[in-house]
Amino acid sequence: MKTRFLLFLLAAACMASCSPKPGRVKVEGGLIRGVVTDSITVYKGIPFAAPPIGDLRWKAPQPVIPWTGVREATDYAACPMQAGNNPYGYSEDCLYLNVWTPAKSAKDKLPVMVWFYGGGFAGGCTADPVTDGTELAREGVILVTTAYRVGKIGFLAHPELSAEDPHGVSGNFGLLDQIAALRWVQKNIAAFGGDPDRVTIFGESAGGIAVSMLCASPLAAGLFRRAISESGGSFGPTRRHMYPGENMKLLRDAEQDGVRIAEGLGAASLAELRALPAERFLERGLPQGGGWPVVDGYVIPDDQFRLYEQGCFNDVDILVGYNSDEGASFSWSKEAASHVAGVKERFGPYADALLEAYPVAGNAVPKTARDLMRDVAFGWHTWSWCRLQAEKGSSNVYLYYFDQHPYYPADSPRYGSGSPHGQEVRFVFQHLDPDDIHPTDEDLMRIMGKYWTNFARSGDPNGPGLPAWPAFDNANPQVMYLTGSVPFSGPVPDEASMQVADDYFRWRRSPEGAAWAETTDN
Repeated sequence: MKTRFLLFLLAAACMASCSPKPGRVKVEGGLIRGVVTDSITVYKGIPFAAPPIGDLRWKAPQPVIPWTGVREATDYAACPMQAGNNPYGYSEDCLYLNVWTPAKSAKDKLPVMVWFYGGGFAGGCTADPVTDGTELAREGVILVTTAYRVGKIGFLAHPELSAEDPHGVSGNFGLLDQIAALRWVQKNIAAFGGDPDRVTIFGESAGGIAVSMLCASPLAAGLFRRAISESGGSFGPTRRHMYPGENMKLLRDAEQDGVRIAEGLGAASLAELRALPAERFLERGLPQGGGWPVVDGYVIPDDQFRLYEQGCFNDVDILVGYNSDEGASFSWSKEAASHVAGVKERFGPYADALLEAYPVAGNAVPKTARDLMRDVAFGWHTWSWCRLQAEKGSSNVYLYYFDQHPYYPADSPRYGSGSPHGQEVRFVFQHLDPDDIHPTDEDLMRIMGKYWTNFARSGDPNGPGLPAWPAFDNANPQVMYLTGSVPFSGPVPDEASMQVADDYFRWRRSPEGAAWAETTDN
């Protein structure tokens, strides 16, 4: 009996020493240890590339530098360099990601969702508590949030940078960071219980635009199976002068921006640029440019609309949409005269047709007028994305319209406004503002959490107990209206007005429209 008891103790000791310790995982670079909280294991600040500092500033991300021992993955890394006040701190050493996993073992093979933050490609951070992945992970998915370089540190093009690059390009370093993070996910996520064959990328604003770009980039082929874009899309034509919805420059024009920026900083060479403190690139008064992805012929091969027309894209399931009052965040002016002047400057010969389709009212700029900015910056892009992919692709396509109005008192200047830019992020991540919850918000939040995670699981947002969401079809285009406690499907919002915007973008791609933009932007 005593011998049997001793054998039992030895076996127990062996099991304890041979079993993986809770929160401990081996990844590229070495061992990491996270924190287990309420059945979710969280790993923060995992490096997915070498620090892009010194000679690695403005270079494609390089392999992770290995470490010895166990790395504590319990705190967020610093945010990428950006202007403004941020409580989380900044650093050029920013290429880190975070993982929330509900998996019980590496054999679970759960779907994976990889989030790219917004911020106009000039800001953003994975430490934002609104995008904490705990609640989405409870829905049975692994959530990854990843950093990428932003601003002039992330997107500067320059002739010397292009000359030193093996592909002869520069300017898309932040997108290359995202691609490196997705490659890391492919190699490492199985250790967290994830399925590398069921990766969904998703993001909002600049993050959603990046999702769109990755869907058209050959460098991202095979790195994800599904894509969700919230207020994103990048289907506008290239233009030397950037406007919302026409943000993309050709490499040659972006390189000249880089030359002017270097001159503004007093740097006579690339070596001198790299020797400058990173804070210098955040200064006010620097020449414009150097803060947005560019059509470089490599990461982004061409105008994305044309790529889709030619069937040159990563044919993955997509779920895309926008908010009802995005224009409230981006309109030219609250006064009709200034608004009309802004429309005429940007749209030239098409201004009158667009002002008729999106009218002002006296000296006011009502939602009908604001919707012009909503559509040319977001709505037209997602609508075009769906139309093109439904025609040229074979994967699932779903389109939504988020219309959950915030509450504004009757005496507020924003009374009657719709859903502004970014409002849906709290609903997706299941983190409503406790001081600003209104009837039906929690119902819609739960429904959206199910839709998003169902889509990540199977490519179809539908599931038991949810209002039916029809796939988008060009013969009968249906949109899911995410509003109230019971979302419903219906026609494309303001489709007649959006068609006028479509006419404008089509004209801009004609020889006449291209020549007009070239002359106007000089």
